[in-house]
Amino acid sequence: MSDGLDVIIVDDDTAACESIADIVNRFYTWGNVFVFTDDEEATLYGLNRESSIAIFVVDVFLKDKSGFLFLDTLSSKFKTIHDDTVMITGNANNDVVDMCVASGINHLLEKPMRPYVLQLAIRSIASKYMTFANRLLNNSEFLIECNRMIGSLNC
Repeated sequence: MSDGLDVIIVDDDTAACESIADIVNRFYTWGNVFVFTDDEEATLYGLNRESSIAIFVVDVFLKDKSGFLFLDTLSSKFKTIHDDTVMITGNANNDVVDMCVASGINHLLEKPMRPYVLQLAIRSIASKYMTFANRLLNNSEFLIECNRMIGSLNC
């Protein structure tokens, strides 16, 4: 397991997985990239991971279930999974958009993807973690304030 923020790609189309992984590997340096063409294998991997934070790139239509059901299956472990997902599809119609909105997914890309669009979507998700972590590490006053807020939530 890496110590970084990993990207997990799930698409039942092998060629699509390879293409997406190739794009991500060109720019992504904050963690490892994992590719799955079998949603059950991806589910087992996700549930057995030590870390419960990752960026997901998931196809709307998987072989055995929808990408939304796949995400719901992992949501007990990955509390921010919907917010940390780039959903991909061959046809982003109104139903798909509505499902993304209802699920809290803010990134929807159509295949074939333009590499820079995928890069910006993934960077958008990664930056919230990297920015927050840097603030915690480099600003002791911010860390104290976060601890104070956490303490008030636990009351």
